[in-house]
Amino acid sequence: MHAESSGSQPSTGVTMNRRLLLSAMGAGGAGLALGALGHRAYASQESQQTVDDQVPFYGEHQSGIITEAQDRMHTAAFDVQARSREELIELLQNWTRAIAQMMKGQPVGTSGAVDGSYDAPPEDTGEALGLPASRLTVTIGFGRTLFEKDGKARFGLDGKLPEALIELPHFRSDMIEEARSNGDIIVQACADDPQVAVHAIRNLSRLAFGKANVRWSQIGFGRTSKTSTAQSTPRNLFGFKDGTNNIVAEHTDEINEHVWVQKQRTDQPWMVGGSYMVIRRIRMHIETWDRATLGEQENLVGRLKGSGAPLSGGEEFTAPDFTMAGSNGPIIPVDSHIAVVHPDAHQGIKMLRRGFNYTDGSDGLGRLDAGLFFIAFVTDARTHFVPIQQAMSANDAMTEYLRNTSSGLYAIVPGVREGQYLGQQLFES
Repeated sequence: MHAESSGSQPSTGVTMNRRLLLSAMGAGGAGLALGALGHRAYASQESQQTVDDQVPFYGEHQSGIITEAQDRMHTAAFDVQARSREELIELLQNWTRAIAQMMKGQPVGTSGAVDGSYDAPPEDTGEALGLPASRLTVTIGFGRTLFEKDGKARFGLDGKLPEALIELPHFRSDMIEEARSNGDIIVQACADDPQVAVHAIRNLSRLAFGKANVRWSQIGFGRTSKTSTAQSTPRNLFGFKDGTNNIVAEHTDEINEHVWVQKQRTDQPWMVGGSYMVIRRIRMHIETWDRATLGEQENLVGRLKGSGAPLSGGEEFTAPDFTMAGSNGPIIPVDSHIAVVHPDAHQGIKMLRRGFNYTDGSDGLGRLDAGLFFIAFVTDARTHFVPIQQAMSANDAMTEYLRNTSSGLYAIVPGVREGQYLGQQLFES
């Protein structure tokens, strides 16, 4: 098996198939000769690979933002222990090479999971052998604490902290758990196969040993927004369509206005082409919601549960009429979710939402620990997230059924060309 050594050369990798490996090796382990036979067998499979499920790694922007939303996610935040700027850069270089390989469906390193020395740990953990790339994307960003901590600059990044990389304020009804919030580096892995996403985070964690450790992580399933006109609107765990009015990749003008950092809007030129990622782990009080009547649920959301149409009528994508009278005030309640967060109430401001459902089992009282792992990409959280979240926490009646338990804001670095590493624009600016 071969693997790309620098992330900059055309792929010569071979997709490994665990069943084929066992067949080639024979019962009881027939030795190196059969191992070599197995390798030739893998090579014969290479020509059968498809690139249809691969998302390009290199480009002006990182993938995993406007990429058509996958169905699975594993996101992890890291605290950096690297003692020098050089060690941190080495970590990012190693991660960049590994990400480029994994997004091609290749194992990490030059010897992967099974071709290395018997006397050394494998370079790849191996649980993705035989699995396709599954449209894996890995997106990396930096938290405030990478730049400064306890009042001191870190890693020679004095003066590089973007003004927009603020500490998110406390919002009404927040019950934030610090142990699952913030972090120096955020890594979002999304794929159509959960094992591929987990494999990505696991291998990056292994590569970070001694330089960074996982602060918290979250696994998600079932995208809660569409990011392409080709996708249908999904439903959240309350059973309602979510993200009907989300920005989609095909709407380039809106993407440029609300998602990508533009030269004229930032104090840090290294952020041009990047974005800001907001995460919020929002636990839903599922059992309480399930006892609410259908009418109450629809009034809280402001939409019909079946079609997703606004209560003022029409179809899912019909513009809501917030002035239409009902029997007791506007037919769309003023404290409904749609009325509070709609762009019309916020000078047209929009966010690119890319969240996922999550379940983490049940708590000690038998209640489902489940909800929405909210992810949004914006050009500036001060104008595109904070005002909307403040309005939601103060006026949205649906917040009675929600509890925010995790929070974070990260500067998502721009994409890179072959030969570069993620974050290079920051360290060389």
